[in-house]
Amino acid sequence: MPLRQVLMDCSIDLATSYADSGVAEVLDQLDQDLIGLLPVKTRIREIAALLLVEQARRSLNLASVMPGLHMSFTGRPGTGKTTVAEKMSQILHRLGYLRKGHVVTVTRDDLVGQYVGHTAPKTREMIKRAQGGVLFIDEAYYLYKPGNERDYGSEAIEILLQDMERQRGDFVVIFAGYKQEMETFYESNPGLKSRVSHHIDFPDYSNDELMAIAQLLLRQQNYRFGDGALQAFTEYIRRRRQLPFFANARSMRNAIDRMRLRQANRLFSRMGEPMTRDDLITICADDILSSRVFLGEVEGEDPARPLT
Repeated sequence: MPLRQVLMDCSIDLATSYADSGVAEVLDQLDQDLIGLLPVKTRIREIAALLLVEQARRSLNLASVMPGLHMSFTGRPGTGKTTVAEKMSQILHRLGYLRKGHVVTVTRDDLVGQYVGHTAPKTREMIKRAQGGVLFIDEAYYLYKPGNERDYGSEAIEILLQDMERQRGDFVVIFAGYKQEMETFYESNPGLKSRVSHHIDFPDYSNDELMAIAQLLLRQQNYRFGDGALQAFTEYIRRRRQLPFFANARSMRNAIDRMRLRQANRLFSRMGEPMTRDDLITICADDILSSRVFLGEVEGEDPARPLT
């Protein structure tokens, strides 16, 4: 057989492989679920491309090294880290890197024990649950408490490191938390950062993106802004992000929940009057302007508690 024909026979169509994998569907869903975050979405697409190419190389018997899959997601609350972890797990599953593609979300309390001999079984149990999927460790920096000799977080870290290397094809770890605290966390153990191949930073949303998120949430729940409400909520966003405990998209969800609460009470006060469809779906400016945020207070917090 001519060499040219041999080379043609030993080929692969990446477009077909991509379409057959179902990864495009996951990436499209990621675009729909999360507004903005272009740098994050670009990085996820790049990782998916790398994994697809590595899969193609193996199918043609080319020398290939198993790509590192453990990741670090840094950013403030409400920036989409958990959602992206779920999509990443689905991508890894569809490309054959994970058997199941589920996500097990844990915090320090799920991994670290209170006495000698308690940490190892707790940590190994969480790793066992994550087999075939992703172990998402939120606020991972709490595993490391320097200066506390009676803390067992370092034991949990050592067990994680061992299994991250020994069981590389069985589960993926994603460490998540605030950026600065995560940098300190990685410095706590020389082998920790080297085992994490992908470090992805999740930026805060802009005011325009927060408004887009709020309007998306309203549409999903069959609500809309009435006259003057859009301007009122624009000012709400500006003030809210300057207050403590700001959590990006999560703060928008909480804001909408409270707007709905105030709208419901406003309508309830008119009980006996006929209610139209517009009455039931419209958020008025007063439903927003009566928020404690306009008094410089965080909604959902004890008003007697001093802001820090």
